[in-house]
Amino acid sequence: MLFHVRMDVAIPRDLDPDERDTLLATEKARALELQRNGTWLHLWRIVGQYSNISVFDVESTDELHEILWTLPLFPFMKVQVTPLAQHPSALAAQP
Repeated sequence: MLFHVRMDVAIPRDLDPDERDTLLATEKARALELQRNGTWLHLWRIVGQYSNISVFDVESTDELHEILWTLPLFPFMKVQVTPLAQHPSALAAQP
């Protein structure tokens, strides 16, 4: 199942700088791991915002929920999830 996920991040400005650096490094490592294993298919930055648009490929909504909750930055995110279905006019849908 494919899901379009928008993540808007708001890290508190008063967070300890060392804690922030550790948090960001841990988040990056987790994102890279999920991309390498084929779960996080696309990761795009939204210009001018601390936000991204992503596409995840998972077996279920429960799996996506668990993945999102394990992201180190999740406590600082507003997340919007949209399930995706193949469009009949897409090249991939053509015989």
